[in-house]
Amino acid sequence: MASQPTTNEPTTRRRQLLGRLSLPERTYVTDALRTETVGGILLLTAAVVALIWANVWPHAYESVLDYTIGPSGPLHLNLSLDAWAKDGLLTIFFFVAGIELKREFVAGELRSLSAAILPVIAAVCGVALPAILFAVTNSGSGGHPGGWAIPTATDIAFALGVLAVVGSHLPSALRAFLLTLAVVDDLIAILIIAIFYSSGIKFWALGLAFAGLVLFWFLHRRGVRGWYLFVPLALVVWALMHESGIHATVAGVAMGLMLRCHRVGDEKHSPGERIEHLVRPLSAGLAVPVFALFAAGVTISGPALREVFTQATPLGIIIGLLVGKTVGIFGGTWLTARFTRAELNPQLKWADMFAVSVLAGIGFTVSLLISELAFPGNQALADRAKAAVLVGSLLCALVATVLLKLRNRHYRELCEEEDRDLDGDGIPDVYQQDDPAWQARLTKSAERAADEHPGTGTNELR
Repeated sequence: MASQPTTNEPTTRRRQLLGRLSLPERTYVTDALRTETVGGILLLTAAVVALIWANVWPHAYESVLDYTIGPSGPLHLNLSLDAWAKDGLLTIFFFVAGIELKREFVAGELRSLSAAILPVIAAVCGVALPAILFAVTNSGSGGHPGGWAIPTATDIAFALGVLAVVGSHLPSALRAFLLTLAVVDDLIAILIIAIFYSSGIKFWALGLAFAGLVLFWFLHRRGVRGWYLFVPLALVVWALMHESGIHATVAGVAMGLMLRCHRVGDEKHSPGERIEHLVRPLSAGLAVPVFALFAAGVTISGPALREVFTQATPLGIIIGLLVGKTVGIFGGTWLTARFTRAELNPQLKWADMFAVSVLAGIGFTVSLLISELAFPGNQALADRAKAAVLVGSLLCALVATVLLKLRNRHYRELCEEEDRDLDGDGIPDVYQQDDPAWQARLTKSAERAADEHPGTGTNELR
């Protein structure tokens, strides 16, 4: 008689995509995104103010942008307010991005290959495909392929601001994916800026900036503290980097990466986490909105809007943001699941990932910066590129809002489940359901409540 196949052979458990975060990671993501959400609302407000200002009082807007301030001398820091916002304030933004990236590598989603593969592949695909679509769109005689990097960025603050304005809930797993994606995206963006948009390198200034970075790292590693020491050193490093011809924001991300982001001994927070907690509100609440105020002011008119959809450069930006980012991020995620035999969190659907991919097409802050860098001698083309960034980001926001609203009721239920804390100990119940002690406490609490409110069953209180 033929032998019967065995059914008790061990099976390999498939890895889950977008699963539940650990409690410490969830707490960090919640705190970080709370600040970014407020910053996103300020960013949206600043963009609207810039558009009104530039179109109602254009001469006043231009005169403010061109107003110069700062010391003259060998470092050439007598800059316009526009340049201070672009090269100075955004350095704070990239400093925070550097800390975020370092933390992700040592304690967050990027610390292991299995956890990092999804956001890294999604981010790389979300950068590559928009660049390819832009290059194809601008391959003709009237195109400007030098702006290929404009539609490659994701603006996490703008995206979260949109979520806050439209009142859309989003489960923590999707929010964490969006944050990690944006962190990797920021790293790619700073590499693109440093490699492709730097010119006229002055090696003496670059060497001194590097020496300053080494001193910054050495003092930090020796445990030296004191803002009165590190802030002046950071300013010197920034000024030297600015003079070297490398974009000054590279100094910010470099210093962020040098901070220690892992805890030692009985530390509650690492130095990087403490500094990020202090600087993030400055970045999200001041630096990025002020940059948007100076960068987003473009003239909006019928002919200008028509050029956005008819000329190769702005059209390539819109296609890159709306189609390239969406298909790149979603396709990279789906291929990762397909070839690693991973399965999506059963509480979510691929439609949710598609909606988040559309939301990630909002490329505001860094896209505006690259628009300035890509066309330094052609302000009219840079303005058309900025207008395309605004239109493309707005289209992504509108489409994402519709898609997310269709699932908002389900998202609200998931968020309520994630936040439920019936025993009031400050720890969400989903992290304690397998703990017998927690189950006993909850049962006693429910029985006591049932005694106090006759007619209410224990199961109802649960």
